Amino acid sequence: MDNIERRDREMAYISDDAVMEEQKVCRRILQKLNTVDRADFDEIGKIVKELLGKSEGAFINPPFYCDYGSHIEVGKNFFANYNCTIIDVAKVKIGDNCQMAPNVAIYTAGHPIHPVARNSMYEYGIGVTIGDNVWIGGNTVILPGVHIGSNTVIGAGSVVTKDIPDWSVAVGNPCRVIKQITEEDKQYYYGDRKFDDEAWELISKL
Repeated sequence: MDNIERRDREMAYISDDAVMEEQKVCRRILQKLNTVDRADFDEIGKIVKELLGKSEGAFINPPFYCDYGSHIEVGKNFFANYNCTIIDVAKVKIGDNCQMAPNVAIYTAGHPIHPVARNSMYEYGIGVTIGDNVWIGGNTVILPGVHIGSNTVIGAGSVVTKDIPDWSVAVGNPCRVIKQITEEDKQYYYGDRKFDDEAWELISKL
């Protein structure tokens, strides 16, 4: 079994020449994305489409970093703000209408904890899944194997080490659920600040 197949089966693998050739394709696309005119939104959108493949309305504010791009699957209206890093050794699946604040990092890659095993050059990737309508706060780190449920908010600065359920606000290191999101939360935009009548007229119809 070659190392590409081992990697894609979430087995221990070595980043040999064949693996690195795949990464070279991604790095050439990232070079374009990270040096494009930042005001040319149409061109940024085209490069994002080239990087991620199938996507609808996806937009990434450069700079952006990943290993393959082809291992990242995003739903409709994906948005990642500045300096997002997705180490997509394994599959990263992200649902519709997901937003990531600046400096979000998603890591699927890992290394053995024992130094002898680690020095063997074997590493691994375990997939990450994020549901629909998820907002990831700035400077959040998401570790291998994590599943984040739909309609969830991850607070800024969190380190997500375990699964987070649907309709939750979760924060901290390690990240933990601090409240469930309810229908009552719909009328507030920040803390105890309610939407004004004009804004609420639109939101209440959604």
